[in-house]
Amino acid sequence: MLWFKKRRRKRLRSKIFPAEWLSILQRNVPYYHFLTSEDQSELQGLIQVFLDEKKFEGCGGLEITDEIRVTIAAQACILLLGGVSNFYPRLYSIIVYPSAFVAKVHQRQSDGVVMEGLQPRLGESWSQGAIVLSWDDVLQGASDMHDGHNLVYHEFAHQLDSESGTAKGAPRLPKPSMYIAWARVLSKEYQDLVDAVTNKHPYLLDRYGATSPAEFFAVATEFFFEKPNELKSAHPDLYDQLRLFYRRDPASFFENA
Repeated sequence: MLWFKKRRRKRLRSKIFPAEWLSILQRNVPYYHFLTSEDQSELQGLIQVFLDEKKFEGCGGLEITDEIRVTIAAQACILLLGGVSNFYPRLYSIIVYPSAFVAKVHQRQSDGVVMEGLQPRLGESWSQGAIVLSWDDVLQGASDMHDGHNLVYHEFAHQLDSESGTAKGAPRLPKPSMYIAWARVLSKEYQDLVDAVTNKHPYLLDRYGATSPAEFFAVATEFFFEKPNELKSAHPDLYDQLRLFYRRDPASFFENA
């Protein structure tokens, strides 16, 4: 079974990338233009495997098109260019709404009180099986590659995080020995953000990252790919841990993007 999957993926990655898909990629994902030719070719292959293996479902009256599939797949696969994941093995379905959607919230507070209600969402990542995205916000996140906000990067970072068991800000690292430095750096950086939010001090990363270690990792991923030079300058240790995990160094080629 594993041999067959590897063979099928190799065949898919070697296929000619459809011209209409390339047009969508060039139009909707500006990040693509700043990749090396080798990375562009690699990304095209990753997209073809991703689209073959994942199911897309439209909600709220949205009809799934190749534009939606390719735009989302491209950004999800940018995170995989360093070979960090086996194509999100826990993910089977991407559910797409035309815009922000309303989700049920069931949350236990620190005092033990359980809060229930409805909350507007742009995206959700479930540890088993699915990701939910707002198409309007997918497009907006892709179009501005310098603002540090990218919905697809954020939600798919949660998927990477959950591959270690549960999403808690500690994804499956290439080597077990890396967890010591990861825990030390990420814990400190997370607490620094929590303190900054509590005391209303300015901070490079989005304050939403102070919600939990899992959200901190997802927010840090957005900044790593969209504001790498700023992140490297202000938080060099955090940048270095993300560089080692993603096996990418976006600051090295993104400086003049």
